[in-house]
Amino acid sequence: MSELLTFGLLAFTSFFTLINPLGVMPIFMTMTADLEQSHRTKTAQKASIVSFIIIVLFALSGQLLINFFGISVNSFKIVGGVIFFLMGMDMLQARLGKVKIKDSEVKTYVNDISITPLAIPMICGPGAITNAIVLMDEANSFGQQLTLIFAVLLVMILTYIILFSSSKIIKVLGETGNNVLMRLMGLIVMVIAVEFFFSGLKPIVQDMLM
Repeated sequence: MSELLTFGLLAFTSFFTLINPLGVMPIFMTMTADLEQSHRTKTAQKASIVSFIIIVLFALSGQLLINFFGISVNSFKIVGGVIFFLMGMDMLQARLGKVKIKDSEVKTYVNDISITPLAIPMICGPGAITNAIVLMDEANSFGQQLTLIFAVLLVMILTYIILFSSSKIIKVLGETGNNVLMRLMGLIVMVIAVEFFFSGLKPIVQDMLM
């Protein structure tokens, strides 16, 4: 029981840190600022569900897929870094805050942003996917595997709650406060992007030079 508890605590803390729902919240707040509460709730629900499914799928079959396609984790980091950097640049310039959605396009818009960029790569990015593959590989029993999946589910529930509550924060901050927060988080996202990019690029370059 103590081993399951230790493994579950490790899985929960690592996923919560890597997913960082509090860091995703400013992007969610900005991209859903013009949506009604019902559509904002649906966006948070779909993004959380899609993220949970993707992480579990990679946990169960990620190592097999990576070996089959010859993909390295470092490649995931490089691509994720590029996506994060472009997204952070838009946030830094407050471009995301200028999105206006027509009533006829709300459903399509909700479906689009629920999957990209919210679910991928903001919630289940390279770090979370890699963590799922590594932890599932380290799970020595069926109980630990179930514990891992439960930890991911718990983190996704917390992520949904945080995103769902962001509507109240939007009203408190207002447009100016939201733009300031978005620019600040944009800068942080760009720094994370650089770290991801070079942490993936460095091993590849070293292998090429050897």
